[in-house]
Amino acid sequence: MGDLTNPKIIKLKGVLFLVAGILASVLLLIDTPNLRTAALLVIAIWSFCRFYYFAFYVIGHYVDPAYRFAGLGSFLRYCWQRRKKG
Repeated sequence: MGDLTNPKIIKLKGVLFLVAGILASVLLLIDTPNLRTAALLVIAIWSFCRFYYFAFYVIGHYVDPAYRFAGLGSFLRYCWQRRKKG
């Protein structure tokens, strides 16, 4: 399968991710409606967002500017290869 190049399909994919995230969050809060669940959900979402930022922006701009990542799999391969070399 090739890379997505159609801007409309790329935007649709982003909207679908957003809808899936909102739906999962709402269902989790309906299932367990308490402040602790809401706080843990916020922390989990924030932490995953920060990891994603770290994986693509921080590594690419500050650690190894020559390397360009194509996705989380690419980032994991990069980490594994650096671990083997070091």
